[in-house]
Amino acid sequence: MQISVVIPLFNEAESLPELMQWIDRVMQTHNYSYEVIMVDDGSKDNSWNTIQTLRASYPSLKGIKFQRNYGKSAALNEGFKMAQGDIVVTMDADLQDSPDEIPEFYDMITKEGYHLVSGWKKKRYDNTFTKNIPSKIYNAVARRSSGIVLHDFNCGIKAYQLKVIKSIEVFGEMHRYIPILAKWAGFSKIGEKVVVHQARKYGTTKFGWERFVNGFLDLMTIQFLSKFGKKPMQFFGLIGSLFFLIGLISFGNIVFDKFMNPDFSVTNKPAFYIALVSMIIGVQLFLAGFIAELVNRSAVDRNTYLIEDKLGFNS
Repeated sequence: MQISVVIPLFNEAESLPELMQWIDRVMQTHNYSYEVIMVDDGSKDNSWNTIQTLRASYPSLKGIKFQRNYGKSAALNEGFKMAQGDIVVTMDADLQDSPDEIPEFYDMITKEGYHLVSGWKKKRYDNTFTKNIPSKIYNAVARRSSGIVLHDFNCGIKAYQLKVIKSIEVFGEMHRYIPILAKWAGFSKIGEKVVVHQARKYGTTKFGWERFVNGFLDLMTIQFLSKFGKKPMQFFGLIGSLFFLIGLISFGNIVFDKFMNPDFSVTNKPAFYIALVSMIIGVQLFLAGFIAELVNRSAVDRNTYLIEDKLGFNS
């Protein structure tokens, strides 16, 4: 199979028939063998029934229905698990991503050898203050911290070699930083393609202001996990050692002063409390490092979700 299209969705029943027809038309025109995996992230509308109805007309359509809403990252992760195409394309279900872009993405992966190609919505139809400006800030921070030269890390439409999506795990809200996850998994040839951003045709945006705070927190999480995810003791142990050493030196200085001057009042000096707190913090960080090591070595099934139904899969 040449292409898998993974589409996470939440309350997008109105757009699904038009989207599926559009994808099928593009695929038939270019004679691609393909599958479409729609992941219903606990929709409250008629999305799942719509997917079931569409399946009768489009045998290439497959579906996964979550028992409740888990978020876009969870939906993508489950779709990636099931994808079989040599090239995997992700896109949103709201018709703002154009399936007409798929052939160019496919050629960039297969002919130019990119591991991952991300879309760049150079001209956007979003609110300037609530989405465009925050997105520019996000992308600037992500570029600087990761060294990946992309203008739109969070663009919904991307294309990947199959081995890329099978090598990464997407959880929390980390779908925004899949290019960073891919780079740290060893896939360094990352490209970009300008794409058309279409105005939303049905419904309203599903994202609020909280996504901006979550985005920055997840970026910090990714940075930490990339460097210390397999060796947390190196992070906590180093900082703990520094605090403990500062406290030990301060305490040693206090003991020396007390030895040289018996009338010296230890508890009246700020240095005593600085030393005490520093040593306590150092010990706590050491313990945090040990606990993180234990959790890291014993955590299983972190990215498991309740799936209510599947459609079109053999098992």
